[in-house]
Amino acid sequence: MSRFEGVLVSDHWLQSQFTQVQLRSLKSKFIALKNQNGQVVVGDLPGLLLKLKPFCGMFKEDELRDVLCSSCSDANDEVEFEGFLRAYVTLQSHAATKSGDSKNSSSFLKDTTTTLLHTIHESEKQSYVAHINSYLRDDPFMKQFLPIDPTTNGLFELARDGVLLCKLINVAVPNTIDERAINTKRILNPWERNENHTLCLNSAKAIGCTVVNIGTEDLVEGRPHLVLGLISQIIKIQLLADLNLRKTPQLVELVEDNNDVEELMGLAPEKLLLKWMNFHLKKAGYKKPVTNFSSDLKDGEAYAYLLNVLAPEHGSPATLDAKDPAERADLVLEHAEKMDCKRYLTPKDITDGSANLNLAFVAQIFHQRNGLSTDSKKISFAEMMTDDEQMSREERCFRLWINSLGISSYVNNVFEDVRNGWVLLEVLDKVSPGSVNWKHSTKPPIKMPFRKVENCNQAIRIGKELKFSLVNLAGNDFVQGNKKLILAFLWQLMRFHMLQLLKNLRSSSQGKEITDANILKWANKKVKNTGRTSQMDGFKDKRLSSGIFFLQLLSAVEPRVVNWNLVTKGESDEEKKLNATYIISVARKLGCSIFLLPEDIMEVNQKMILMLTAAIMYWSLQQSRDEIESSPSSVFARYEASPETSVNGDDDNSVGAEISNLSIDEAGSDTTGTSTIENEDTCL
Repeated sequence: MSRFEGVLVSDHWLQSQFTQVQLRSLKSKFIALKNQNGQVVVGDLPGLLLKLKPFCGMFKEDELRDVLCSSCSDANDEVEFEGFLRAYVTLQSHAATKSGDSKNSSSFLKDTTTTLLHTIHESEKQSYVAHINSYLRDDPFMKQFLPIDPTTNGLFELARDGVLLCKLINVAVPNTIDERAINTKRILNPWERNENHTLCLNSAKAIGCTVVNIGTEDLVEGRPHLVLGLISQIIKIQLLADLNLRKTPQLVELVEDNNDVEELMGLAPEKLLLKWMNFHLKKAGYKKPVTNFSSDLKDGEAYAYLLNVLAPEHGSPATLDAKDPAERADLVLEHAEKMDCKRYLTPKDITDGSANLNLAFVAQIFHQRNGLSTDSKKISFAEMMTDDEQMSREERCFRLWINSLGISSYVNNVFEDVRNGWVLLEVLDKVSPGSVNWKHSTKPPIKMPFRKVENCNQAIRIGKELKFSLVNLAGNDFVQGNKKLILAFLWQLMRFHMLQLLKNLRSSSQGKEITDANILKWANKKVKNTGRTSQMDGFKDKRLSSGIFFLQLLSAVEPRVVNWNLVTKGESDEEKKLNATYIISVARKLGCSIFLLPEDIMEVNQKMILMLTAAIMYWSLQQSRDEIESSPSSVFARYEASPETSVNGDDDNSVGAEISNLSIDEAGSDTTGTSTIENEDTCL
């Protein structure tokens, strides 16, 4: 199963300055510096540090040498890994001072992985604790641990086993995690805690959280700034869940012209919330537009106008007449409480301009009383805009996948956000590094339409170089928002990325492409080697709807991951859905990054079935590669903790066997890289 492996540092303070993802990355770079004597000396460090992101372009090599040598007498002195980390932290401090950013702290909703300044906002922590106490107090398992005392570190202690975070994800987006897959024993061993956090992080990605630089070990350690950062994102997703036309078609009232509806669909939830707020403020006679959830709300006036127009029966002239902003903020909160809005922030949070808590407060007001009309004509038009369920599911999958890649842009609506071509170029550069000519691209905001076309044309040119099927496709098709063509392009892009990941793990591929046929053959072989008879004829084999084959495949790659007592026969629709939800959670618990829904398995959506199979294969091959690189003692430790590592004599889990024994099937090989899936939407 997923191994609990972390880079341990003897100095606890020093360890707290880095995430586990960063520690692993820095350690690999440090080891690569070792000379023939197995040593790293002070004089070797400047060259490495200059290449690292925090210091690139910030220092000259001579400056780095001066800083490093100030604590060492000789550039030839040997330096250990912890000494390197201390030098790194020292340079971070110098860099912050040099950039004038030493007092800057990150917003949890934007950056959850800062390593220099781990500022914990007590008011935010108390607000999130109150939210958790409220929404999980009736949970059969969690109620024994609640309420959490917001004045202590109880939240971080309770988050260590991963159950709280998994439960919170299900509150934000119900049924994301099959709770049968959560380890909920009173006392969990390190492996079980790690499984819960792996399930948590992969599920968080699947609802739209950014978790690029967070590792399971960081959550097991209960590191406050990372735990709060993740909780903040989960709660934000919950509070903004209804801010879209599918959930709240009445939002169409915010635009006067039906032609603006598509633009409305493309707005980020925060922007849509501001647009809703300004819509009501304009009706109330408030003259100043609200452009943010911080400084524009500090005096409390906007809140007073908003609540008076939404719930005039609870209003009071004293709110606007108050001269002291703190007094007005207190009256605003009293008004909100009469509307049954939970009081998660204080008057001081409003007057201080706490962006996170103000956003949460406005979202609560919207959820409780949005004040929008029920004009049946407008609502029916909005519903027409969002009625293609299959297209909506694919858009969701590709959106979440793109956001999981760690690119600088965040996609809120694929069909709108790719129209300028920039997101496509960012994704292409991520999956095929160096493929984009950034000198010939234009970064948003883009005013000139032809610049958008240029970006999209470059994306298509790169796609053709990667051997995508792009017949009769032009950049203008993306600019105009042709949904079918956008989805078809993104499908080929996602598939290419997965096949490249698999190819990079294949030491015996000798440059040959991995194909759909290879993935199919691997899956059938894995299941057959366990002595079972289930096989799939292809990725649209209707027998896959029962879910039995995938549960057997997951059990084949890790025997202890599936609890067969929870598996149904998969005969009725209800049984199929139970199996499908369990498959997704078990795969994420194993370590697979997947974005499909249970319906995709039940309906045998061949694109999503391929990606699910490929993700399981990628995880399995990763384990084989890691065993090759690990020491015999660590392999023994893993096998001791998980004794059921082979079934019926299957030796595919032996060191390197999965990688070296998987041969390319020449007869089924498609070296062009073109998809073999039989679906007309794949080709353009």
